[in-house]
Amino acid sequence: CNEVIKNESGEIVELRCSYDPETKSGSGFTGRKVKGTIHWVSAKYGVPCEVRLFENLFNDAPSGDNLFEYINKNSLEVKKNAIIEPAALRLNEEGRFQFIRHGYFIRDTRLSEEKLVFNRTVSLKSSYKK
Repeated sequence: CNEVIKNESGEIVELRCSYDPETKSGSGFTGRKVKGTIHWVSAKYGVPCEVRLFENLFNDAPSGDNLFEYINKNSLEVKKNAIIEPAALRLNEEGRFQFIRHGYFIRDTRLSEEKLVFNRTVSLKSSYKK
């Protein structure tokens, strides 16, 4: 990213970037290492969907009679306004996907036939430190 454009509220509205095709993943280019890669899906042409991110159901191993005191209240996070690349739906009839940087997902057809819903089955570990 060469430049970040923000609106009056300080929200990012535009990224101005350069593209170097020699450094794309799998190209075998080792002349230099890029600092980062931007992955994006066009909001204009992408397909709206819901994404469900599952974490551990329990905070600790339950013991005793009351399982509810060990429940992780953040074990499910629902992203209602996600967008998926339209080509992915045409290329993958089984409904299994890797969403870059987020993990592996499967389409939930039992929950809804009309609305696209994807459940994360495996998360990816990130080496990025905040």
